Amino acid sequence: MFELREKVAVVTGAGSGIGEAIAHTLARAGAQVFVLDRDEKSGSAVAASIMSAGGVASFLLVDVSHDGSCVAAARQLLNDAGHCDILVNNAGIGHVGTVLTTCAEDLDRLHGVNVRGVLNMTRPLLPGMMARRMGSVINIASVGGVIAVKERFAYCATKFAVVGMTKCMAIDHAESKVRFNAICPGRVETPFVQARLKEYPDPKKAYEEMASTQALKRMGQPDEIAAAALYLAADESAFVTGSCLVIDGGMSAG
Repeated sequence: MFELREKVAVVTGAGSGIGEAIAHTLARAGAQVFVLDRDEKSGSAVAASIMSAGGVASFLLVDVSHDGSCVAAARQLLNDAGHCDILVNNAGIGHVGTVLTTCAEDLDRLHGVNVRGVLNMTRPLLPGMMARRMGSVINIASVGGVIAVKERFAYCATKFAVVGMTKCMAIDHAESKVRFNAICPGRVETPFVQARLKEYPDPKKAYEEMASTQALKRMGQPDEIAAAALYLAADESAFVTGSCLVIDGGMSAG
């Protein structure tokens, strides 16, 4: 089940958190993984960790908000591996604010990474997938891409866009046999979230307040999101395209 041997996977924003967990999970399933991140230190460390565990991985420095950076990374990985079977567009950034406290520059910054990043990385890799008539593109959106989240105006705007883009790509390229799906996580306990919690006067209380928005009264773990990515990457999900898999501990159920 969920065998990825002889498959090549590309994961953006794989230097930490959900992206790191996905890179490790796909590697354990047998995929050759390209770890893409704008942080050379953390990205290289993830690739090295995968290699030390017996997997196959390489690090590529990339800024998904810049088309040229993505084209260069795609060219290099295709030259090294020959093809790409799995693309996980995970790189993303957040912002806290309402329409009144969000400026145009804030929205542009999030749009550049969260929306254009998907476009920039998918465009150079999709033609090869289409030519081989196989492939899985997995876009990491958010529960904030299917429901409104308080004081996340710009973030939700971009994540709703990712969900819409995913559905459009699935319809546009269905005949190519390349599949496009989105994962919409709720609050996940990543190193970034853990660092933010430490900034509160009472980190435990802050955690409880954040966790309380989800029916299960806890945050998700990166490995729980990575397990869903593995399913969508594997041949067992061959009939799944244009879907949004919500993994939010019941946050959107109420």
